[in-house]
Amino acid sequence: MTPITPIDSSTARAETQASAPAEILGKNDFLNLLVAQLQHQDPLNPAESTEFTAQLAQFSSLEQLNNINDNLKNMELFQTSMTNSQAVSYIGKEITARGNSVLLEGDRSAECHFELAASAALAAISIYDASGGFVKSLETGPLGSGRQSAVWDGTDRNGSPAAPGLYRFEVQAVDVDNQSISVTPLMNALVTGVSFKDQTASLITGLQTIAIDDVIAVSAVKPQSDTETPEDETHSNELINGGL
Repeated sequence: MTPITPIDSSTARAETQASAPAEILGKNDFLNLLVAQLQHQDPLNPAESTEFTAQLAQFSSLEQLNNINDNLKNMELFQTSMTNSQAVSYIGKEITARGNSVLLEGDRSAECHFELAASAALAAISIYDASGGFVKSLETGPLGSGRQSAVWDGTDRNGSPAAPGLYRFEVQAVDVDNQSISVTPLMNALVTGVSFKDQTASLITGLQTIAIDDVIAVSAVKPQSDTETPEDETHSNELINGGL
């Protein structure tokens, strides 16, 4: 008796995968099938013209869909490159964007910017440190709709100076009927760089990384005027007049 050699499961699986047809057919495969059908049709019983026309229409639709898909990919790449180029142009500019970060520098005060959807009778601003700890709360009087700001003097709830650094703020506002008003926190920041990740450009600032879609306004940084002190002016005049 001839012994029967068992078939290794991995070999059988590999042969099955090799012999299995591709699951996705392209337009070239479709055209080859159509040509093969015409070559092997029965001369005494050819395919009806309506059926052949329908197959040609399907092939034309398939090709158009493929072309549309390619065009959409090209448009996406073009849009990405345009967005990246636009993002680079923000470097060195000051932006206003949606966000609730505020930077406290030294013994200076800091401004919390926000936008009100309607006029408010009262707005309360809560300030938190980087770890989420409560620092201080502020209250304003009546405010009109649109962009507003509240000044934080840089002290905590005990009146002690807060440490310089990055803080977060939240704003709640009510109208004269004590109904809540929609508030959008804003921040002003200088763009120092751009990061690209997953085909998305983000703006790097001293506050946080900001998505371009969150930018509301862009403005040029005002140059600092170089004013001479009186001592410098006197020194310059003496040099010009030969020390007289």
